[in-house]
Amino acid sequence: MASYNVPHRAVLQDGLRPGSVIRVRGTVPANASRFHVNLLCSEGSGADTALHCNPRMDSGEMVFNTYEKGAWGPEERSPKLPFQRGQPFDLLLIAAEDSFKAVEGDHMFHRFSHRMPLNLVRVLEVGGDVQLQNVAIL
Repeated sequence: MASYNVPHRAVLQDGLRPGSVIRVRGTVPANASRFHVNLLCSEGSGADTALHCNPRMDSGEMVFNTYEKGAWGPEERSPKLPFQRGQPFDLLLIAAEDSFKAVEGDHMFHRFSHRMPLNLVRVLEVGGDVQLQNVAIL
């Protein structure tokens, strides 16, 4: 099975639009603390982040947020952490007209309303305690 180096970055030349799907497949290592999937507005350090998706195995929660003009927005926490240490996962982030839908397996577990326009997203970044098998923009 293929694997990607972490952190992994992919430039999205055309940005995202409603209907875009980001699929991240991997495994959470047995000793994992947390990892992230970020949708960034540029390639530079300190880039605005339209979506920060942050599974936290160390605290048993899933956090969603934005980063804009050097400051984090208000955190949203999912009532369910659909990832487990030592287990594979298949995460979909679906861009809708008004929100991102976070789906693992067959279950949507969080809806995060857009705080920045979708067309500003230019970079997908995955990092932290994760083994990546596949990253795709569908």
